[in-house]
Amino acid sequence: MIGDQLKLRPGELVAGILRGDHRSIARAISAVENETEAGRAIMQGIHPHLGRAHVIGITGSPGAGKSTLVSELIGEFTRRGKSVGVVAVDPSSPFSGGAILGDRIRMERHSLAERVFIRSLASRGHLGGLSRAVFKVVDVLDAAGFELIIVETVGAGQSEVEIAEIADTRVVVCPPGLGDDVQAIKAGILEIADILVVSKADLPLADKTELDLRFMLSVTKHAPRQPCIVRVSAVNGTGVTELADAIGSTTRSAGGRRGSGSRERMRRLFAQEAGNVLRKRLSTLDSAALDALCDAAARGEIGHEDAVLNAIRLAMNSGS
Repeated sequence: MIGDQLKLRPGELVAGILRGDHRSIARAISAVENETEAGRAIMQGIHPHLGRAHVIGITGSPGAGKSTLVSELIGEFTRRGKSVGVVAVDPSSPFSGGAILGDRIRMERHSLAERVFIRSLASRGHLGGLSRAVFKVVDVLDAAGFELIIVETVGAGQSEVEIAEIADTRVVVCPPGLGDDVQAIKAGILEIADILVVSKADLPLADKTELDLRFMLSVTKHAPRQPCIVRVSAVNGTGVTELADAIGSTTRSAGGRRGSGSRERMRRLFAQEAGNVLRKRLSTLDSAALDALCDAAARGEIGHEDAVLNAIRLAMNSGS
């Protein structure tokens, strides 16, 4: 029933999004996430209204306390009079594709607030700590007028550098007790950070974790500046105000995501969507030529790169 309504009323949903109507936003996100025709029409309709939100990426290892931190930030930002949209990406089952979507449970006390909208997305096997639809969902919330949009990643560790593609401010959450394991976050995820948060700062090993991070920053080159370190404890409520201040100070430009930054973002979005289109076409293409190409590649008769380029040509010429 809802699917039929989505197909019939994308224009009405766009109008509802621009009014900030939560039901319209939820239905639009479902259409976008499921890659329906209505979803494509909605994205086209909201396009002129994008680029105003400040997008905050929250990433880090599993169990670091990201969801608890996001919940505290929602409270802090709403106390400051800000409207907040949240996209929480949860790992999905490799069998059913579904997800527990537990992040909303931790944030439940904010879910009925008028100036807050929280949506969980299943990663659906997408690597990099995000969901394939997250870029578009952020755009829906942007068009709806949310001033701040928080994106919380799955918690897959070092692979989560994809958050750098979408967030204006990147926050990496580091729990106490990393010890030598701090090496596990240095190569990629540490280098994307604007802010490093030592979570659970009331625990005894928090001091050592902060020292480890400061040492790693001293031997790692960052451009254009080094990230700041903020200690936060949800138990005693310390550090959240300082973190919110630090996030506010990292706004990259008064123009939001428009201008040259928007151009770079659109290039990344085009690349992602092109990959999605090719993946769909190749996975469903019934082609003797493609079968022959696969066999030739398996026998080593054609190089991998040439095989890929030929597969792309077949997919694009299929027009399906």
